[in-house]
Amino acid sequence: MMKRLGYGSIFLLILAVIAIGVLSSELSAEKSITAEGQLDKVETAQTDQATAGVAHNPPSLDEVPEGPEGEAVKRGYELVNNTSEVLRADAASVDDGQQRVNELSCTSCHAGAGLEKDSSSLVGMASAYPMYIGRSGEMVTLEERINGCMVRSMNGEMFAEDDEDMDAMVAYFKYISEGIPQGAEMPWRHQNTMEDVPVPDVDNGEKLYQASCVACHAADGAGTGSNSGPALWGEGSFNDGAGLARMSKMAGYLQNNMPKGAENTLSDQEASDLAAFVLSQDRPEWKGHEQDWPNGDRPPDAMTKERRDQVTDGTIDWNEVLGKDAK
Repeated sequence: MMKRLGYGSIFLLILAVIAIGVLSSELSAEKSITAEGQLDKVETAQTDQATAGVAHNPPSLDEVPEGPEGEAVKRGYELVNNTSEVLRADAASVDDGQQRVNELSCTSCHAGAGLEKDSSSLVGMASAYPMYIGRSGEMVTLEERINGCMVRSMNGEMFAEDDEDMDAMVAYFKYISEGIPQGAEMPWRHQNTMEDVPVPDVDNGEKLYQASCVACHAADGAGTGSNSGPALWGEGSFNDGAGLARMSKMAGYLQNNMPKGAENTLSDQEASDLAAFVLSQDRPEWKGHEQDWPNGDRPPDAMTKERRDQVTDGTIDWNEVLGKDAK
C-alpha cells in the first residue's frame, strides 16, 4: 500500500497543476496571436493586390447596358469626346454657346475620350476621387473636378448641381473605371510633368512649331478642330488658370504626346522651347489666380498675362519661372 501523501507534497502538486494550466493558457494565446497575425498579413496582401498593379482595361462601349443608365453613359461619352460641339449645339444661341464652352473637347487633351492608355487616360478617374487638390486647398469630388476643367481648360461655365449632363459625364467616368478600386495605383496617371525643365529658347520653339505643328494646329494657333488639332492659344483655347498653362505641365505633355505618331522623340530642351513659345502667346485670362493654392506651395511656373508680356518685352526671368533660383 502507498504511503499517504503529506501536506507538503499535496501543496507542491497543486502548484504544479496551476503552472501547467498557466503555461497551456499562454501557449493558446500565442497561437491565437500568431493566427491573427497571419490573417492580418493575408488581408493586407489581398488589399495590396487589389489596389496595386491594376490593369488598364476599360469595358467596351459596345457593352453599355440598355436603359437609362446606358443612355447616360453614352451621353457622357459624347460630352467627353465632343464637348464644345455638343454643348454649343444645345445652347439657345451662338453667343450662349461660345460663353458656355470654348472650342476644345476633353479629347483635345485626353485622346479617344480618355480611353487611350498613353495619352492622359481618364480610365480610373472615378476611383481616384474624392482627392486632395493643392490648387483648391481641399478635398475635391469628381463633380468638382469636372467643373474645374470646365472653367479653366474649357474656359467656360460650370455645370449646375442638377444638370443631367454632369450626371452623364460622371456615369461615363464610372463606367470606364469599373473594376478599379478606390486608392488603386494607376501607373498611367500623372505622367505629363517634366520635373526639371531646361531654360527655354522661345525663338527656337517658334521654329519647331512652324516645322512640326502648323499642319494640325494652324499657324495662328487657332487649330483645325477640337480633336484633330485643338486650339493652342487665342480665345478658343484654355485659359492661363489651366494646368497646361504651367511650363512643367506643357513641356511634359508635349514630350509624352506630340507629335502624333512620333511621341517621346522631343528632347527636354525641345519640349521646353515649344512649351515656352506656345504659352507666351495670348490666351484667355483666369481671374482667380490669387485664390489658388491657399495652403501654400504655389508652383512658380504658371504663364500668366504678366509673364507673357515679359516674354514680349524681353524681361522675363526664366530661372525664376522655373524655380531654379530656389534650388
